[in-house]
Amino acid sequence: MRKLIAFFVISMAKIVGRLFYKIEVNWVSKPDFDPWKNVRMYVFLNHTSLYEPLFIGAIPWRFIFEHYGNVLAPGADITLKRPLVGKFFKFSFPGMMPISRKRDDTWDNFLKYIDDKSMVAIAPEGRMKRPTGLDKTGKPMSIMGGIADILTHIKTGKMILAFSGGLHHVQIPGQTLPKLFKKIRLNYQNVDIAEFIEICEKRPEDTFKKAVQNELKQRMEKYCPPEIKPSL
Repeated sequence: MRKLIAFFVISMAKIVGRLFYKIEVNWVSKPDFDPWKNVRMYVFLNHTSLYEPLFIGAIPWRFIFEHYGNVLAPGADITLKRPLVGKFFKFSFPGMMPISRKRDDTWDNFLKYIDDKSMVAIAPEGRMKRPTGLDKTGKPMSIMGGIADILTHIKTGKMILAFSGGLHHVQIPGQTLPKLFKKIRLNYQNVDIAEFIEICEKRPEDTFKKAVQNELKQRMEKYCPPEIKPSL
């Protein structure tokens, strides 16, 4: 029953995304194969709003059918405690597990649940960017190192890198209701996980974790669509 409810909620998010927003989707380089086949990771980059489930509207129905019951995702415990947004994420993704901002047993516990059937969805920045370009504490945004741990658990298959154009023109963190009928932008890149790991291992950084962080940061800077400025 929980999985059926999750499928219903995800389906509604997809329908709402399509009905009330124009989702402009582009591929960094369109592969000559089905880019949604054998995907083990969905990595969302440029985290700007809790309304980012609107981007589910850009995900094919067949991918939703295949994975709605086996998505595994880390979720910030403070987000999952929110009365509305927290409930949405919990019902939509039964495999969403609360983690703290610290490197503690909550993260280690999440990693233990990754198996051969898991499709891991993650926003590796772990914090939302405010209109200033910084997080809510005024610190620069950065890729957290936890995604390197996930890569070493999964090792093979495909990874979708989803580069967001940002949603501050739809909803700024702290605002309650989003603005409707806006254009939202998303660029996709299909990446072979084994090849990505090899690329990172050949980078000059001292650690694999740092190499992954810098590789993703550089791809974000190159492939994120232009931001649409919020209207006054």
